Amino acid sequence: MRVVIVTESFPPDVNGVAHCALQTARHLVDRGHHPLVVAPAPAPGTGPDGGAPCQVIRVPSLPLPGYPQVRVALPSRRLAAALVAHRPDVVHLAGPFVLGVRGMAAAARLGIPAVAVYQTDLAGYARTYMGAGEAAAWRRIRSVHAAADRTLAPSSAARSDLEEHGVPRVAFWPRGVDTVRFRPDRRDEALRRALAPHGERIVGYVGRLAPEKHVELLSGVCGLPGVRVVVVGDGPSRGQLAEALPGAVFLGRRTGGELARIFASLDLFVHTGPFETFCQTVQEAMASGVPVVAPAAGGPLDLVAHGRTGLLVPPGDATAVQEAVRALAADPARRVAYGAAARASVEGRTWAAVGDQLIDHYDQVLAARRTAVAA
Repeated sequence: MRVVIVTESFPPDVNGVAHCALQTARHLVDRGHHPLVVAPAPAPGTGPDGGAPCQVIRVPSLPLPGYPQVRVALPSRRLAAALVAHRPDVVHLAGPFVLGVRGMAAAARLGIPAVAVYQTDLAGYARTYMGAGEAAAWRRIRSVHAAADRTLAPSSAARSDLEEHGVPRVAFWPRGVDTVRFRPDRRDEALRRALAPHGERIVGYVGRLAPEKHVELLSGVCGLPGVRVVVVGDGPSRGQLAEALPGAVFLGRRTGGELARIFASLDLFVHTGPFETFCQTVQEAMASGVPVVAPAAGGPLDLVAHGRTGLLVPPGDATAVQEAVRALAADPARRVAYGAAARASVEGRTWAAVGDQLIDHYDQVLAARRTAVAA
């Protein structure tokens, strides 16, 4: 099968869309298929394409004003030319918003089936950054995804949101996790001593440091005795968070084996953002054998079994976050039990298993298109 993956982000970018697009390309190659990636050009000097297993065509881009870590594709003939040259059986649109919309239009003109992967809660971002505009964001989402042969939602909450807002032909497709890279035996006692020299319980957050993530909800956790907060990631909110989280250790952006070592060395992982369509860092923490505290909203509802692999708390409730951390920090036996259950719960969610599900979706879309043409 020949596939063009049109993605709004791709390595060396570090985010959920980029990581999922890379894993998709790798799996297609592993299964003997022929993918091609079309993505915005990264910032100058940011390095190679992060181990891409296939050709990557870069479209000129500019940084998003106020958030330079995000690149927005500019109009270019490269996308349509790539589709014509590659002759795909299906076009895979990863988080379509700007480049993906152009990819959808080009696929429609060429009569190529398109599968759109919903990955970003644009409505939630509109509330965060503009205080309004949620209805307009949903109109945009609906118009983009209605043109696809199938929209893939990563969680039950995301699927419900899409269907409630009138998006047709929605199916479920979760995300995989690298259970070889992220595993409990990566725990590093030397790293733990460096991060918490007085034997504190280490509570970690991993992800973008941006307003929609609400990392400031960890402020109360910083005040708990015997607890050290460790923050991994970068973004426009880093300066404000350094003030809001006294005593926290900011490690900046970490990837690969180093990130896996940090995850496994935590006593507890806390995610604070309420707008996650999936939340890959929660799944990576669970694969590392670490119990999770997360908001009872979006993707974490599918991932965290409350009272078995972690605790779910009301979104945006700093006191609830603090109390959940206090309870688990004081109960090592409970942490161990939750961590073991968390690891067991994700062991079957490999990228290979999830990638095969994606290929099944492609096959179903192609079969439906053939049936429609024959009729």
